Amino acid sequence: MSPLPPSQSDQPGALLVQAPFPLVRRRGLPRMWVFAAAAAVSALSLLPVGFVIWIAVQTGWETVSALIFRPRVGELLINTLLLLALTIPISIALSVTLAWLTERTDLPGARFWSWLAVAPLAVPAFVHSYAWVSLVPGLQGLFGGVLVSVLAYFPFLYLPVSAQIRRLDPAIEDAAASLGNGPLRVFFFAVLPQLRLAICGGSLLIGLHLLAEYGLYVMIRFDTFTTAIVDQFQSAFNGPAANMLAGVLVICCFGLLGLEALARGNERYARVGSGAARIPVKRTLGWMAVPGMLLCALTAALAIGVPFTTLGRWLILGGAGVWRLDLIGNALGQTILFALAGAALTTAVTLPMAWLSVRAPGSIQRVLESCHYYVGSLPGVVVALALVTITVRVALPLYQTVATLLLAYALLFLPRSLVGLRASIAQVPVELEQAAMALGRTPINAVAQITMRLAAPGFAASMALVALGITNELTATLMLSPNGTRTLATQFWSLTSEIDYVAAAPYALLMVLLSLPMTLLLYTQSKRMTGQ
Repeated sequence: MSPLPPSQSDQPGALLVQAPFPLVRRRGLPRMWVFAAAAAVSALSLLPVGFVIWIAVQTGWETVSALIFRPRVGELLINTLLLLALTIPISIALSVTLAWLTERTDLPGARFWSWLAVAPLAVPAFVHSYAWVSLVPGLQGLFGGVLVSVLAYFPFLYLPVSAQIRRLDPAIEDAAASLGNGPLRVFFFAVLPQLRLAICGGSLLIGLHLLAEYGLYVMIRFDTFTTAIVDQFQSAFNGPAANMLAGVLVICCFGLLGLEALARGNERYARVGSGAARIPVKRTLGWMAVPGMLLCALTAALAIGVPFTTLGRWLILGGAGVWRLDLIGNALGQTILFALAGAALTTAVTLPMAWLSVRAPGSIQRVLESCHYYVGSLPGVVVALALVTITVRVALPLYQTVATLLLAYALLFLPRSLVGLRASIAQVPVELEQAAMALGRTPINAVAQITMRLAAPGFAASMALVALGITNELTATLMLSPNGTRTLATQFWSLTSEIDYVAAAPYALLMVLLSLPMTLLLYTQSKRMTGQ
């Protein structure tokens, strides 16, 4: 072990009070390499928007205006706005009601109903539509799209709202009630405003899923920008019309982000002091317990019962012959392989940004981090279309290769990976790395032997979330996968397109089974964060 320089040995506490990144930089960690790696990934994440702008410039204003300002685009825009305007408020009302019943009332079996409210996340959205179209063949259009969208996506609102309700200070409700307000006024004027952040965040997530979803709306026969883009791509192979529709879809995504920021506002949602230490008193429902249980049971029956009943019916009708183990095993193997490879790549390219976010926060870091997050708000069809255009025009050997498909997965799931990695690294004290370097280890060894080991469980959970997201990804896989690729999602889609619902059932069941661990992880993490 080499001795410390005199300037440091004379100051025993210097190593432990230095700012983390300057110390690491002085001891030899190539800081600029970390910044360069994070900047390179941020530049890649800007490809979809850069592609849209570049195509618009190349096409020319006259052609762009002719393709955008036409009745078809107006029809798609109206469909999109109606879908958002109906699905999000219904999801908010349903999620807030269920969260309040399961968290703040004496509803019998509240924990069981809480789990059932999260369970629909285990069923991919296009499997939801498959189940409903099988059960009600005439279900289509806006009504069908809204119904299935609410049932498939409301858990994205239920999870943050229920978590926020568990953290509410009951003293605020007591103060409101002491002023003579009834239970309804207390809820709407004292409780609901405190849920604004959770509602805005969950609504944004649902809205982005609505803009990005393809399979659900094709089966329901409801036209959206995403379905129109894929149709244009398949018929004209990356024609200008598909590119311009992608540009309008990007604008819709950014508009949704802006509306969420406006609705969120700048109000304070924290109080000075520790708040009430007591557990909130459960509200007595009385005779209202029966309607409450009926609402929970009806929601579970529609969101979980219909998919599983439909799958069970098709599997029974198909019998043992529907389990073609050679084809199903091949699709399952390719799905797992793509999921693991995509999760490993996404984690690797996200690690520099996660490290900078925790160990070297600053204005440049925030800009780079925002680039990582923004790409996750774009639909997979836009990312796929950008990569198709770039590979065809610039790097043709990469067109429809595994490398391009994995790159698409990495871009789509950057935010999911970054959140998990950043939280894992933040839980490892920087002083442990500094102590290891003081004992003679190089910065890289200190990070590898200390930080990475302690953060390994969080890394594994982050990779699992990305892998399971890749398992259910459809649009980018359809557009970018090499010839001969057979994943569970693409095989399911191919068979349902041929109206062979019996043969598609095993693939749907396997996707649900692979998604269950992610759903359980989200549920337990939500409970753990609030100490329950």
